[in-house]
Parts: sequence; structure tokens; C-alpha cells
Amino acid sequence: MYISRHMTADPVTVSSAMSLPEARALLNDFRFRHLPVVDENGALLGMLTDRDLRSAYPSSVLTDSERRLVYEKVEKTTVAEIMSTDCVTLRLDSTLDDALFLFDRDQMGALPVLDGERVVGVFSIRDLTTAYKKLFGVGEKGSMLIGIDDDGSHGIMTRIVNLLEEQNIPFTRLMRVYDERKGNTIYLRINTFKIAKVYSLLEDAGLAVKRA
Repeated sequence: MYISRHMTADPVTVSSAMSLPEARALLNDFRFRHLPVVDENGALLGMLTDRDLRSAYPSSVLTDSERRLVYEKVEKTTVAEIMSTDCVTLRLDSTLDDALFLFDRDQMGALPVLDGERVVGVFSIRDLTTAYKKLFGVGEKGSMLIGIDDDGSHGIMTRIVNLLEEQNIPFTRLMRVYDERKGNTIYLRINTFKIAKVYSLLEDAGLAVKRA
């Protein structure tokens, strides 16, 4: 699944010359945590995060006079002075796996999506979880995930598919997960409220169903 199908397209962006109070107001108004910084052609210059802004504003432990001095400085500071310029990016043809790897490696909350040099989207951790929920059918009506012990017998997944299709039991996902310590498991996503029937069908066929 490609990033282009799940990103926030045409995101709000800011210029590097914008003042920090203006950028902070944008983040607060739209409840964003990340803003791409672009030039006049929409090319990426950097990223501004709510963490960057929090670091720029005065600490609560300062005295009133010290805080006033910091606020005066902040009002004259531009986005260019605190933004991150060493940006990790995604492309329109990047996959969910690409994004997951980068989020895990770099501990980012969101990544800009580029078409050439131009920012065309933003992809966040929330977008990733929403996409994977859709990919794995989480929350679908009547949806339930069933685990089956994979005994390594030849054609076991074909047997499962044939059983379900013969009984007209709708299912949407079938995957095998390898685990050297706990043993391999086959996961089946079914879409039916007749759960007991599915359990009986699988167990009568000699399959070991994992029950909660």
C-alpha cells in the first residue's frame, strides 16, 4: 500500500521568514504538531515541530523579567532559525513499510511527502495506524481475528481457504506469522457473527484453533 493513498495531501506549510508567534498560532489553530517549511516554489526547506517551538519559548522556572526578555527575542525570531533542515522524507511511491521503518529508526512523528522537491503531503504516525487498521481489517463489521497453529503440513492454508469457501464463510485476510520460540501461527480475519460455527468447522477439520 502506497503512502499517496493515506497521507494528508496539500498540507499547511509555512515560509522560513514567518515569525515564531505566527507559526505557533497555526499549530494551535489546526492542532498540528508538524509544519513543513517551504520556499516560494513549494520545495522543502525544513520541518518545524511543536517541540521546536516549546524549546524556543521561555521556561516556567524563569523569573518574570527573564521571561519577558525571552518573549521579546522570540517575537523577532523566524522559523528559519529553529527549524530542522536535515529532514527524512517520503515519496509518493513510498510504501507503508518504508514509513514504518523510518518512524521506528528515527523516532519521528510525521514525515513530509515529496513529488520531486515539492511538498505534496504529510504522513504521520496516526496516518500509519489508520492505514494498517484498514489493511488488516480492524474494526470492520463482524470482523474477528482467529489464530490457528501452523503444524507445517503441506497445503494447510489451502485447506483453510477451501473449508471457508465451501461453507460460504466470508473472510478477508489470511497470513502466516513465523515465530521460532512460540511456533508459527496462521491468522484468519473473518467477517461473520457465526463465530462458534467457524471454530467448529476448523477444529472438526483437525486444525488447532487458538482460543482466548
